[in-house]
Amino acid sequence: MLDDMYYMRKAIEEAKRSIEHQDIPIGALIVYKNEVIASRHNEVELQQDVCAHAEILTIKDAAKVIGYKYLLDCSLYVTLEPCTMCAGAIVLARIPNLIYAASDPKTGACKSLYSITQDHRLNHRCNVVSGILEKESSALIREFFKNIRGIGNRESGIGNRESVVGSR
Repeated sequence: MLDDMYYMRKAIEEAKRSIEHQDIPIGALIVYKNEVIASRHNEVELQQDVCAHAEILTIKDAAKVIGYKYLLDCSLYVTLEPCTMCAGAIVLARIPNLIYAASDPKTGACKSLYSITQDHRLNHRCNVVSGILEKESSALIREFFKNIRGIGNRESGIGNRESVVGSR
């Protein structure tokens, strides 16, 4: 059986694809029966869609592969702690396992600011593991913002972010 570090490395490789279109490098993948069935990266800037987070795109793709809206027996690997929108989608898709690399102190909704994926008031909770290849993921995001701040693309909002890890 492959381990969490193996899958997180794949998620980090997926995250790097975001940089081509000036999206924050966040990657996600879903594993079902030890096989990656979906893998996506942030496309918010590319699609000009605030909902085009890596997690949302990956959940949609995985549901198509499985042919069912609930992703039971799946694990979601993501390079940054999911935001409230993505954490809500994880709960709604009933994903049992969430593994993420870096915490997000500004928008993290799985441990940092909120614990949506563990909220007993909701109809589903998932196991959450954090910190897998955290340094590598954080460094990728920091380097992205360091480079993009020099460009300062005011129209898209890129280049004037306040946080290294906090904005998507």
